[in-house]
This record gives sequence, C-alpha cells and structure tokens, in this order.
Amino acid sequence: MIPRTVEKIMCSRDGKREYRIMVAKPAAEPPPSGYPVIYLLDANSVFGTMEETVRVQGGRPEKTGVVPAVIVGIGYLTEAPFASARYYDFTMPSAVTEAPARPNGAAWPEQGGAESFLAFIEETVKPEIEREYTIDRGRQTIFGHSLGGLFVLQVLFTQPGLFQSYIAGSPSIHWNKRNLLEAERNFTARSDVDFGKIGLMVAIGELEKSHKSGIYDNAKELAERLSGLADRGLRLQFKSFEGEGHVSVLPALVSRAARFALSM
Repeated sequence: MIPRTVEKIMCSRDGKREYRIMVAKPAAEPPPSGYPVIYLLDANSVFGTMEETVRVQGGRPEKTGVVPAVIVGIGYLTEAPFASARYYDFTMPSAVTEAPARPNGAAWPEQGGAESFLAFIEETVKPEIEREYTIDRGRQTIFGHSLGGLFVLQVLFTQPGLFQSYIAGSPSIHWNKRNLLEAERNFTARSDVDFGKIGLMVAIGELEKSHKSGIYDNAKELAERLSGLADRGLRLQFKSFEGEGHVSVLPALVSRAARFALSM
C-alpha cells in the first residue's frame, strides 16, 4: 500500500467508459493557496513512480526545490501497465490513413476520443478532486507519455488555460502530425494567451533517435519552433535522456517532471 493513497472508479458522463482514479495526498498540511496538483495519464504505469518521487523530494523542499503536491492518476481497470482504451482517449479524430502502420499488421483499436476524455477530466475528475482536497488551481500540471504526450500537446495548443505546466514525454507527434502542426500554428499566433503563465517540458529518450517514426526529431523540432515563444514568456524545457529508450525513459522523466512542475 502506498501511504495516504486512495483509489476509486469514475465513469464518463455517458456511462460508457470507466477509469481507475488514484490519488495521493501529501503528509504536510496544504499551504494557504492549496496544494499544487499533477494530473497523470497512463497512471497504471507511472502513478507509483510519481507518487514516490514527489513524496521523497517534497519532504525536503529546501534541498530539492520540490514542494508537496496532490497526485491524481487517471488509469484503467486493468493490472497491465497500459490499456488499449488509451488509443481512443488520447487521439483526435483522423482518417485511418493518418495513423502509422501497426508492427503486427493488425488494425489499431478505436481512436478519436480526446475531446471526450478532456471533458471527463475537466467536468468530472477535477471537480471531484477539488471537493475533496484543497487545490491551488493556479498550479495544475498534466503529464503524459507517448500517446499521452500527444494528448498533452493537443490540450496545450487548443485550451492552454486549463493547466499551467504541460509535460509531454516522447510525444507521438507522428500519429497525427498534420493536424497537430495546424493546432500548433494557431496556438503560436494567438494574442489572447498569457504565455508567461505556461510551462512546457518536452522530453525524449536518446535511444529514440533510431525509431523509424522520427519521434526524436519531431520532439526536438517542436521544442525548437516553440523556443521563439520565450520572448513572450513561455517557460520551455527540452530534455534528451542519455541512454534511455521509449519505455526506460519513464523513471528519469518522472523525476525531472516533478522538479519542472513543483519547483519552489
């Protein structure tokens, strides 16, 4: 058992999709403004890692720079680290031809539910968390890896005010690159966004350079393009983790993401 952690099942508004919600609360009392919060996608794979990272580092903020935070993991009703339902939840609608070929030649699971999944986070998960815990709505982070990283970028580019820190680990930009690039262009052209209130971390494993999808170059080039927003206040960090691949990068990414999101 992880200390001060609870689990519950929450359903989408239409009742068709169920999620395993994992929440960890700090031992320390909340500051006057409330706890910062990290909303974590693919929680079956990384909730324990993130909780332990924040619990240990948040216990000595004067040394680590990491303050205590509530961790909210959004996962699935499985003991496996990843569930096929993520293909629907993390992707925007697109033509079948837009998706990369599956290695085994089979069809991908259903896709295109990102808008519904974001509505679930905003209309169901966040209100429940804010009823039960004292949350600082000015310090909200969303963390996603792979297709989850793609989802994080989609949220940033289309509704940048929903979170203040965005962590996109090994984002699968190749999955729907054309539509994402269009969303990026619209985002950078907006005059109504306070970029000074937004932080974005784009991270990738060094060993992903060899992946035929171009995932490494896509992430690096995205960060290079967005670096032009630094003059408008965007807090941007690109990190390539030496010796790490698409999956092995996760523990190192979690540690760096906690410092990016929760620095004093």
